[in-house]
Amino acid sequence: MKKLPLHIKIIIGLALGIVWAFLSSYMGWNQFTIDWIDPFGKIFIRILKAIAVPLVLLSIISGVSSLNDISNLGRLGAKTLGFYLTTTVLAVGLGLLLVNTIKPGEFVDENQRISNRIKYELWVNENPDVPKPKDGRSFLTDPQYAERVAAALGEGELDSLKQAANAVDERVEKLSQSANQTVDQGPLQFFVDMVPENIFNAFGNNGGMLQVIFFALFFGITLALLPNEKVKGVKDFIDGANEVILKMVDLTMKAAPFFVFALLAGVIAKMADTPAEVFQIFKGLGWYSLTLMAGLLFMIFVLYPLVVSALVKRITYKKFFEYLSPAQFLAFSTSSSAATLPVTIECVEENVGVPKETASFVLPIGATVNMDGTSMYQAVAVVFLAQLHLVDLSFAQQLTIVLTATLASIGSAAVPSAGLVMMMIVLTSVGLNPAWVAIIFPVDRILDMFRTVVNVTGDATVATLVANSEGQLKEETQS
Repeated sequence: MKKLPLHIKIIIGLALGIVWAFLSSYMGWNQFTIDWIDPFGKIFIRILKAIAVPLVLLSIISGVSSLNDISNLGRLGAKTLGFYLTTTVLAVGLGLLLVNTIKPGEFVDENQRISNRIKYELWVNENPDVPKPKDGRSFLTDPQYAERVAAALGEGELDSLKQAANAVDERVEKLSQSANQTVDQGPLQFFVDMVPENIFNAFGNNGGMLQVIFFALFFGITLALLPNEKVKGVKDFIDGANEVILKMVDLTMKAAPFFVFALLAGVIAKMADTPAEVFQIFKGLGWYSLTLMAGLLFMIFVLYPLVVSALVKRITYKKFFEYLSPAQFLAFSTSSSAATLPVTIECVEENVGVPKETASFVLPIGATVNMDGTSMYQAVAVVFLAQLHLVDLSFAQQLTIVLTATLASIGSAAVPSAGLVMMMIVLTSVGLNPAWVAIIFPVDRILDMFRTVVNVTGDATVATLVANSEGQLKEETQS
């Protein structure tokens, strides 16, 4: 067992966690699992998050301060953002292609969809700021639906989705407040938010990673501009502290298989009390889940590895997964790009051969602004919800989704389910009810795990491509 590669041990941990969760639900041990096993999963995520911020700070300062020519930083940054925007637009475009081809919303009972449409139109009438549906149809004034409209008004059901949201009212309200705050911000608020008022406060803030990156870049550039004899002690301290943090990552990963087992067991135990309920969760949202999964798996198993193997000849399709699998499996179990970041950096540097100064610059930025999986999810989910309510989105509205989802992904925190907040913004941008996020709550946690794998794999792919374009990839790597 000791001789097995880490990624194989993590797979075993994942599998045992799922098996235990089903056994636990069948035997009625869910409370035991939640009380005595799940806390170890929480501890694991906390350790990784505790490591992530100092790792980002120290690795960026170390990498930038070691640059001989600061002008290279601008070129590196332009390439990084260019690659990230390209992969995000591709992800959104693929998601829209799949959801418009498969049309998962049309697999739901037609009568239910008609009722949904009527209640959607009632909601639009109640909210004068919301634009009328652009498909030109009006079910409220159509004689053939008069009885349904009367029934809806008589029962006082203004929106079936408000009823669904009532069960999770607190969660929807919090998401709504976050979305409204983001929408109300000015066009340059993103740049204002990048600059920390207090760098120590940024360390403890889920949305503060950009501020940490800004401070680290500023500190590193300033360090590089000063004469080496004056700052040698500071550089030695930064490099030494960085090595300590990397060793902490290594020690934590030795226990990763057990922690991953606890994490998966706890997640599934909280979702359902019986095995039947686990499967039931996917029943109503099956086609939506399958559509999104198809797109996410295409990104993981086709797009990223083929692009890398085509441009970097020594990294074959098989080696691509050998090099990155520890980070991918960890991303799946934690659903957090930020928590996975220390392991992503380790995989990219030690296995792929990306130099430290490039990996420490590209990957932290990617964990913050590059959310390919989240962007695809937003596109698929919004169109699915529109189909579910018999709302035909125009080509212009779908282009709006591409733009909004791309920009929203930049502001999406690298923590579990942050994409729900961003999706409310995307829904609002095309005149749909933001409370509809309540519909996809039941399957969001599982799908979030796959979305995070896409996000992390995309980050590693871009880091590899940037290093390759700079001629920096090492020829010999560790497998």
